[in-house]
Amino acid sequence: MNKFLILNFDALWYLFGAGLLVFLYWWCFWRKGIALKRLASLELLGKINSDVSLSRQIFKAFVVVLAFVFIVVGLTRPTWNAEPKKFARKGRDVVILLDVSRSMLAEDIKPNRLERARIAISDLLEILDGDRVALVTFAGSSTVKCPLTQDYAFMRLALGEISTESTNLGGTMIGDAIRKAVDEVFGSGGKEFKDIILITDGEDHESFPEEAAAKAGSEGIRIIAIGLGSEDEGTPIPVIDDKGRKTLLKYKGEIVRSKLDASTLRQVAINSAGGTYLPVRTRTFDLDTIYEDLVMSAQERELEETTMMEYDEKFQVFLGVGILLLVFEMLLRERKKIYPRISRINTD
Repeated sequence: MNKFLILNFDALWYLFGAGLLVFLYWWCFWRKGIALKRLASLELLGKINSDVSLSRQIFKAFVVVLAFVFIVVGLTRPTWNAEPKKFARKGRDVVILLDVSRSMLAEDIKPNRLERARIAISDLLEILDGDRVALVTFAGSSTVKCPLTQDYAFMRLALGEISTESTNLGGTMIGDAIRKAVDEVFGSGGKEFKDIILITDGEDHESFPEEAAAKAGSEGIRIIAIGLGSEDEGTPIPVIDDKGRKTLLKYKGEIVRSKLDASTLRQVAINSAGGTYLPVRTRTFDLDTIYEDLVMSAQERELEETTMMEYDEKFQVFLGVGILLLVFEMLLRERKKIYPRISRINTD
């Protein structure tokens, strides 16, 4: 037999239930003994319970406890007979560019643009299978919050720390964010199997996003631009003042209104390699559905081959023994076998 391994250590906590079961049986036998002593004398009880076997009752209790232990061991998913197997992984490299400028606090999408984007990205992580994903936040500057990885749990941790304070400078520099994704996150490599998902309201502050998208297109990178926000009148931006009160962002005494710059985002998508612009505006959106339609359906790259140990799970054996013990306990008699006395018939 090769190395033994338990895949579900949490199930071992249930073994404390075996101790509790032993205590309950002991308590029941003790209470039963007290009740019988109150009912009749020891001599009379010996005659009444002459066919009752205490040892059989204890043995039945032991069988139940043993069955419980076997079932718990089965729940731990014991495995052995490990064999190395090679797995060829496929997938694409995807960088999510998330706008965290203060304009993303606008509440034309509930609860606000930024929080709705975070929810959509979190839902996307639930369906990823093999693709490497990265997260870059941007406002006046860009920051790589999570490099390309298949560790989706780490990606969730990075996503949970996102706020409008995630970058040092105010403003919205979409072009700089695209260039950071191309140069620092993707780096060198093949010109295929790379996507950028850009989530923003599109209000760029002279970072030349169209030129950055064209450079990305020359590298074979596709940009899926998702535009959030009202495209017509714009929406005020709520902020919290020094006294903790919610107010509206103002510039030179006028309320600042943020609106979707659809034309910029549309041109960004066109300049990339087969990009797409999705005007979400003030509607809710399912990024997982968008991903399935536009990314998962695309060609995938053969990633490096991985060798993993594959174990032969044997939980069925332990569960089967536990169930058989319970059936055996139900068939086991508590009483002694009492054979009826046969009287001799007098034929005289």
